[in-house]
Amino acid sequence: MKINVNGIDHQLEAEPDMPLLWAVRDLLQMTGTKFGCGGGHCGACTVLMDGQPIRSCVTPLSEVKNSKITTIEGVSDNGEHPVQKAWIDAKVPQCGYCQSGQIMSAVALLTTNAAPNDDDIDLAMSGNICRCGTYPRIRQAIKNAAEKIREES
Repeated sequence: MKINVNGIDHQLEAEPDMPLLWAVRDLLQMTGTKFGCGGGHCGACTVLMDGQPIRSCVTPLSEVKNSKITTIEGVSDNGEHPVQKAWIDAKVPQCGYCQSGQIMSAVALLTTNAAPNDDDIDLAMSGNICRCGTYPRIRQAIKNAAEKIREES
């Protein structure tokens, strides 16, 4: 099966019902995307499919074969995406486990809405759980990244 991840076509020896998460982590050795709940509820496994956030732990390969998948490794080559920089500046992570999924949801939001308000942010991030409770810093980082994106446009 062929899938496109981070702009590169990969030919995988995998069953069509294999979850995308395991293909990315085990077959492609991209371990930035995390396993959390296994049921698509926590958001730790969030990746983008054609720019939209999806839960890779419950998405079979058969659903992504004609799509472009972006993982945390594909957001930027060197951590220079405005969301990644804002995350560091706002000191968002504590344990850090959920961060790749949080960042992927934030990137998707800011791709379609460069000036989100609190309600927009809450809605876009509602599927991502942070056990450490850094939600205020997450919201601030998204606002900071949005401001930077608007300045660069």
